[in-house]
Amino acid sequence: MKFLIDNWYLVLAALVSGGLLLRGALQGGGAGQVNTNEAVRLVNREKGLLIDVCEPAEYAAGHASGARNIPLGTLEASKDLPSNKTLPLVLVCQSGARASRAAGILRKAGHANVQVLAGGMKAWREANLPIEKA
Repeated sequence: MKFLIDNWYLVLAALVSGGLLLRGALQGGGAGQVNTNEAVRLVNREKGLLIDVCEPAEYAAGHASGARNIPLGTLEASKDLPSNKTLPLVLVCQSGARASRAAGILRKAGHANVQVLAGGMKAWREANLPIEKA
């Protein structure tokens, strides 16, 4: 007991870090995100679709090779989404924030295998993966 009292700051640090880890697990922190290698594997081996949810001007400036542009604002009404809702969908935007919102929309619409590219186009570029310009 004396150890706990003398080292209260260590106990506090352990409790705070444990609480943060638990909060992340309960909120699904990072769930549904894939790195660039896993994204390429999903597209190449599991016939997944790479969907860029950026605005058309951002898409035209540079996008992942083979990505289909469906802007976030038009996602719910889009006819460009696959009818097979079990097909893997890998969502990408500039940073990953819009793609995360898009993932929630698609999951609510019944798409079972929706992933977000962690780090967005920045991660794609850093991995030296092919980029196209429209």
